Amino acid sequence: MADKKWFWATLALSSTTIMLVVLAAWELVENHFFRDATYLTLHYLYITRGIASSLLLGFWAAWFVLRQRRQSEEDLRHSQERYRGLLEVIPGAVVLYDGSLSVLEWNASAERMYGYLKTEMQGQPLPTIPAEKKDELNSFLSLVRAGKPVLDIETTRLNRDGDPFEVLLNLLPFQEPSGATYFLEVTSDIRERVRWRERMLQIEKLTSMGKMAAGTAHHLNSPLAALILRVQMMQERGGQSSADDLNRLQEGLEFCRHFVQRLLEFTRTAPLQEKPQELGALIESVASFFAPVILAKGAALRVEHGDSGGVSVRADRNQLETVLLILLSNALDAVEPGGEIRVRCGRTPSGNAVMEVIDNGAGITAANMAHVFEPFFTTKEPGKGTGLGLAIARNVIAEHGGIIDIGSEPGSGVTVRVELPLAEPASGKEAAA
Repeated sequence: MADKKWFWATLALSSTTIMLVVLAAWELVENHFFRDATYLTLHYLYITRGIASSLLLGFWAAWFVLRQRRQSEEDLRHSQERYRGLLEVIPGAVVLYDGSLSVLEWNASAERMYGYLKTEMQGQPLPTIPAEKKDELNSFLSLVRAGKPVLDIETTRLNRDGDPFEVLLNLLPFQEPSGATYFLEVTSDIRERVRWRERMLQIEKLTSMGKMAAGTAHHLNSPLAALILRVQMMQERGGQSSADDLNRLQEGLEFCRHFVQRLLEFTRTAPLQEKPQELGALIESVASFFAPVILAKGAALRVEHGDSGGVSVRADRNQLETVLLILLSNALDAVEPGGEIRVRCGRTPSGNAVMEVIDNGAGITAANMAHVFEPFFTTKEPGKGTGLGLAIARNVIAEHGGIIDIGSEPGSGVTVRVELPLAEPASGKEAAA
């Protein structure tokens, strides 16, 4: 706008100057050569002066406008060349398309990454979106239309051969002066980064396996101690019926077996064996199994069912038992002889199942609270803990669609709260099974 005003101001001033010069020159010529001319002669002179002034002014204005236009066209050409050069040297694949995914721009990096030439992509539908990613792209387009750019999202795209590969996506709005809005997609090939990340994760898992092996003895120590106590109790009773104790021993051995199996499966993702589990019965089973260890320390264990009657969650029983045993083990390490551990279960107002493990131990400081779920973080003495228990518990609860939270004040004990979705009513086939 400022350039346009300057152009018209310059043209007006220059035209006025030319007119003044022409009029002044004509007056000098008239006074010098036509002072005694007749009226008719002066009349023709005035007409001639007007025509000459108009022609001169017209030629000047035309030349000025044409020169300015050529300069503007030259500037525009340089700007387009600069824009095209910048577009071509950008390392990421730049694609501009409209709301119907019709391609308008396609730079050299996009040609190299996807295998399609710009000439064959102009005006064609975008072919690089996998079928399973179309809903994701539509959601991204909705965000961009709402004025929220999509930045640094890892997703997948297809090359000319139909092979999917990982890219880092940035999607931005692009509006032309006419008001038309398009979508600017900039993607970078991150296949190598993903491969390195997977390798690093595998190395980290193997490193964790080595550290976890040292902690296995700690996590198995409590259930094995309970088994030993029950064996001693069976030996003392002699001929009395020991069916219940044998059942408890079997449950304990099964838990130990599944814990080791969980350790062996740490490097791969195994499907959950989810079934409806009655939360109160599961807590009673683990509490009964763990009771001898708690009694041996001189502490007390109390189970409060509250309104948990009939509360069932869909879960892998062995994994949920592992979580509860981890929480009880931590509570037992926190309480002093004569202390108390409470396990409560029930329903939340939002309709979830809730389980709480409460102890009256020393509690957790605010500085340590921010790190309790970090792997290998522990406040226990060396050799008495690996810091893996709560990290494993959080992963298990997350896999079941629940949440785990810890509340504590130094000197007031710790409350660990676990919320899980309620199990949906079993279908006829499931009930029959």
